[in-house]
Amino acid sequence: MSNPVVIENKISSIRKYLKILDRYKKYSREEIESNIDIRGAVERYLYLVSQATIDLAEAVIAYKKFRKPSTLSESFHILNEEGVIDQNLTEKMIGMTGFRNIVAHDYEKVNYDLVYQILQGDIKDIEEFIKIVDNTR
Repeated sequence: MSNPVVIENKISSIRKYLKILDRYKKYSREEIESNIDIRGAVERYLYLVSQATIDLAEAVIAYKKFRKPSTLSESFHILNEEGVIDQNLTEKMIGMTGFRNIVAHDYEKVNYDLVYQILQGDIKDIEEFIKIVDNTR
């Protein structure tokens, strides 16, 4: 599969996950933490959208023939170095990578204040990222 197709598929997946997550914005922080079904769905789709965003960054790097990252978060540093994204968005995407690692590897107890913050507002950073990537192809 060519990289433009991979990029388009990743953008499509991210948009799908964002749409699903939108349904959970109506819940309070307490409802998310206390209801195992809601909590599980929100955590899972935040993980999926985070992973797809990382995959998208890596696909852009491969397509543009930028240097290969050695870590997940380095992908966003490379996109910043190459002028694709600014420093502010780079830091936000690196933070998202850290959150993804916590959920994926159960490094520590999930902070539901952070989950709620991501769901209610920080998710817009991912929307900004895919808009920028979509416009640079």
